[in-house]
Amino acid sequence: MPSGIKRASTIAIAATTVANLASAQDLSATYSLYGTPGLLEMPTAQTAPESELIATFSYVDTLPRTSLTFQVTKRLSGTFRFTAAEVFNELTGVGTFRDYNRGFDLQYRFNNETDYLPAFAIGLRDVLTPGRFQSEYLVASKSVGDNVIVTAGLGWGALGTRDGFDNPLGGDFATRPAFDPADPEGQLATDQWFKGDAALFGGLEYQINDTWGVKAEYSSNNYPQGPGNIAVDVDSPLNYGLTYRGDGGYQLGLSYMYGNQIGVSGSFALNANDRAGGSGLDPAPPPVKPRSPDLLAAQSWDRKALPERAVRSALSGLLKLEGVTLRELEMTDTSARIRYSNNRYRAEAQAAGRIARMMTQIMPAPIEVFILEPVRRGIPISAITIRRTDIEQFENRVGGTDALFEQSTFGDAGGPDGLTPVDRDTNPFAWGLGPYFRFNPFGGNGTVNVDTGLSLQGRYQIQPNLVAYGAIEQSIVPPDDDSTGIDPTPDIQNVRSDASSYGNDGVPVLSRLTLARYGRPGTDLYSRITVGYLERFFGGVSAELLWKPVDSRLGLGIEINEVAQRDTDMKFGFDEYDYQVTTGHVSAYYDIGNGYHTQVDLGRYLAGDWGGTLSVDREFDNGWVIGAYVSQTDMDYADFGDGSYNKGISVSIPTDFFTGTPSRGSYRNSFRTRTGDGGARLSVDGRLYDVVRGGHKADLADGWGRFWR
Repeated sequence: MPSGIKRASTIAIAATTVANLASAQDLSATYSLYGTPGLLEMPTAQTAPESELIATFSYVDTLPRTSLTFQVTKRLSGTFRFTAAEVFNELTGVGTFRDYNRGFDLQYRFNNETDYLPAFAIGLRDVLTPGRFQSEYLVASKSVGDNVIVTAGLGWGALGTRDGFDNPLGGDFATRPAFDPADPEGQLATDQWFKGDAALFGGLEYQINDTWGVKAEYSSNNYPQGPGNIAVDVDSPLNYGLTYRGDGGYQLGLSYMYGNQIGVSGSFALNANDRAGGSGLDPAPPPVKPRSPDLLAAQSWDRKALPERAVRSALSGLLKLEGVTLRELEMTDTSARIRYSNNRYRAEAQAAGRIARMMTQIMPAPIEVFILEPVRRGIPISAITIRRTDIEQFENRVGGTDALFEQSTFGDAGGPDGLTPVDRDTNPFAWGLGPYFRFNPFGGNGTVNVDTGLSLQGRYQIQPNLVAYGAIEQSIVPPDDDSTGIDPTPDIQNVRSDASSYGNDGVPVLSRLTLARYGRPGTDLYSRITVGYLERFFGGVSAELLWKPVDSRLGLGIEINEVAQRDTDMKFGFDEYDYQVTTGHVSAYYDIGNGYHTQVDLGRYLAGDWGGTLSVDREFDNGWVIGAYVSQTDMDYADFGDGSYNKGISVSIPTDFFTGTPSRGSYRNSFRTRTGDGGARLSVDGRLYDVVRGGHKADLADGWGRFWR
C-alpha cells in the first residue's frame, strides 16, 4: 500500500475509533482558507449557524482567495469564491501567469452528530466552473470531549490527486475526463462528478480555549506539477494552523502549508438572524385606547363638538411623531380611511400598528372601521381594513397578533373620491451629504476593488408622485483602473467593461439626475416613467408597467428603456461612445413565502444581447436580504466568456441592523463572477415591484409580528 494511503487510512481509522468513544459536543465551526467550515484546505462536516454570512480573505503564495459563504439552511451552505492562482505557462512550460478563477461550492450535511455517530456531509467544489479546483467529497466529523474535532473524508477531482486509488464506485465512475483549460467555463460538468481516482484526507482541530485553537490536516490535494497546472510546490501533505477567534464574529488564522509556505487568513461573520444594534431602540408605541360600553352604543358622532378639521390636525401631529406623514383622510359616521407615507419603519406592518393605535386615541367612538392605505412614491399601494373592536380585544391577548391578521382584510386602495388632503408643512426639498461605499472583492484584475467617497444628494417633490432627484459624487479612494487599453471584444459595445474609466479624473461627477413619475392607471396596475441620467453609465427614458394584485403572490411586469451611453467624464455628454440602444424585459415575480422571493426577467440587455435572468432572494425578519442570480444570453462565448452566462450573489443590510433605531435605509451590494458586457441590465432606481410589494398581503404577513411593536 502506498505510504500516502497508509497515512490517510491511519487518520480515518483513528477518527472513527475515537469518535465512537466520544459524546456529541457543540463545538462551533472555524473556517478554512477556502472560506468554508473546515481545517486548512480540507473540508469538515461542520456547518455554520443558519443564516450566517462569512467573508474570508486568505493568502498563500500563488493562491490568494476571497470567499463569501452563506449558510442557507441548517444543513445547506453555498460559497462564492475568487482565486487569483498562479499557473504554469502552458506554452513554454516555465514561468507562471495569473488565472482568475471564479467558483461556487455547495455542501449538504446529512445528519446531526450524536453520541456515537459523526456528522456526515457531501460537497461539490466549483460546481458551476469545472476546472483546476473542481472536486467532490464525502466527509465525516466527530467531536471528542469538549475541545477536539476529528475529521476523515474521501475526495475526488482535485481532492483525489494525492495517492489516489481506484474509484470505489466503479463502472462508469472509474475514469474522469481530463481538465482542458480551453473548455468553456460556466457549465454543469456532471460528467465529472465523483469520477476518477479517489483519495483519503483527514485531520483534527483542538480548541485550546474560547479564543485560540490549533489545526492539523493530511491533504489529498497534491497540486500536480506541469504546464497548465497550479504553480504550487508541495513538499508535504501535512498542513498546520493556528486560529484566533475574537469577539464580534471574526477569525484570524496563521498556517504552515505544503511543508514550505506560510499562509494567513481572516474571516468575518454576520448572522442575518441577529441584530448588531440589539433588540432595537424603537420608541415605545402608544397604548390602545379602548372605548367604554356607552360610547360603543353611539351610531354617529357630533361633528360640531368634534370637527373633522380638528381630528385631521390632531392625527397628523401624532403621526408625525411616529415618522409618518398623513396625506389624506376620509371620515364617515362609522369608518375612517387614511392615506399616509411611512418614512421610518422598515416593515409596513409595524407602521400600520402604530397608526392604528394612534387612531384609537383620536377617532370618535362610533368609528369602528379603520382603512389604512400606505403610499409609496406618491401612489397608494394597498388598503388594510381593520375593525377597531379587534384592535381593542387582541392587543394583549396571547395569539392576538395572528388573530388580528385573520380578521383583517387586504385589497387594492380605493379611489380619490371622499378623501380630504391634509395641510402639510413639510418642505418639498430635501438634501443630504454622506459617504458612499462600493466594494467588489472579486475584481477582474485579481484585487479587492474599493471605491469610496462623498455623495451629495438632493430630492425635490414637485407633486406627491412626481419627484426630481440628483446625486453628485466625489471619489476619495477611487477604484483601481484595470483597463489595458486593448479592447478584447471589439464587436461588442463596452457597456460595463469600461467601468474603471468612468469618473476617474479626480473631480466631482454627476452620478444621477432624474425626473420620475409614478401612477395607478387601473386596478392592480402601477406605472413608472423615469427620464434623465439614469445611472453612472447610461441616460435616457425608462418606462415600466406592473400588474400586482394585493392579495396575490404573483406579479407581472414589463419595462422598456431607450438609453444612450454617457461620456466617461460623467458630465452631461453622450458623444464619446455615440451608442444608443433599446433595452427592456418582461418580468414575473413570485413570493414563495417565509421571506423567499423569485424573479424571472426575459428580454434585451444593454449590449444588445437577448436572454434571461433568474433571481432568488431570501428576506429575513430583521430586514436582511440575501440573494443569488444567474443570467444567460445569446452572446457568443468568445465575447461573453464563462459559458455565456453570469452568476452572483447580492446582500442588502438594513441600517437599523447596526443602529437599532428605526430606519428605511439599507446598504446593498452585488458580487458577480464577472463584470463584462454580456447580460448587463440597466440600473434604474425605483422599480415598481420593490416599491409596492412591502404593502401587499404576502409581505405584510411576513412582517405582521411587528404590528404591536
